[in-house]
Amino acid sequence: GVKLRGEVHTFVGYRAVHSEHKEPVKGGIRYSLDVNQDEVEALAALMTYKTALVEVPFGGSKGGLCINPSDWSEEELERITRRFTFELSRRDLIHPSLNVPAPDMGTGEREMAWMMDEYRRLNNTNIDAIACVTGKPVHLGGIEGRVEATGRGVQYALREFFRYEEDKAAAGLTGTLKGKRVIVQGLGNVGDHAAKCLAPEDGALITGIIERDGALHNEAGLDVEAVHSWIKKHGGISGYPDATHQADGALLLEQECDILIPAALEGVINLSNADRIKAPLIIEAANGPVTAGADEILRDKGCVIIPDMYANAGGVTVSYVEWVKNLSHI
Repeated sequence: GVKLRGEVHTFVGYRAVHSEHKEPVKGGIRYSLDVNQDEVEALAALMTYKTALVEVPFGGSKGGLCINPSDWSEEELERITRRFTFELSRRDLIHPSLNVPAPDMGTGEREMAWMMDEYRRLNNTNIDAIACVTGKPVHLGGIEGRVEATGRGVQYALREFFRYEEDKAAAGLTGTLKGKRVIVQGLGNVGDHAAKCLAPEDGALITGIIERDGALHNEAGLDVEAVHSWIKKHGGISGYPDATHQADGALLLEQECDILIPAALEGVINLSNADRIKAPLIIEAANGPVTAGADEILRDKGCVIIPDMYANAGGVTVSYVEWVKNLSHI
């Protein structure tokens, strides 16, 4: 319970621990109305496998708060976040040597700064208190490059894929990333940085961007910076001038392209649309965007899928470096 606007509002929060074979356990905290126990537990398991795959010595955990961040002011969100941190701290579900949260959907540097500050306040004799979360602002113990790390990881995974002829042949692709048509779903932290890195650095063409209020399409390529600025200013992509606007954004997932990057929610490619997906290569930038049933259909079609537990592990890799930096008091 948190007292806001003259009354007590009750919020439901979760923190799941999947495996403590290595400690601390690691995993993001998301703020979304879709947060539930099953989702948090599944994502905690995914974190265990993800850290093992990239050889980062953490166990797997995940957290979430059932809340729509846009319903509350910044000051109210801070009070809610600090109260959530208090509840987690009471149960040792946030602790520099036991359980280290990070940002996820709906959270970022700001929320991590609040959590770290509240934990430090509650544990003012713990010399390592600053290491209780990662993804903090740089001036509060964070590390350069953490914000864009997950999107960067997607870019590096694609670069690696295009180095191997047999992998490209399996997807029916040739050459390099240059000129490849890319459709990105979700211009949040991961999708935004992946697109911003791929276009100028590797010469890929971002031909489609899918957001909550529809999709933009332009075969000549979209200016990701301009689209991002437009969304920040107008709250959505509606009215963006240099592209075709499609009201039902999900339909753009079925558009012809070379690489599809689902970087928003889980389960967006499922039994209802899998047989119409034309992309020969899908890289899972979000957690679990392709359902098990859709995975089977796509594989039968010859579509190559780079799985999330490898593709989006850039975030936890850089989080590890930030955590080590904090423990070293450097």
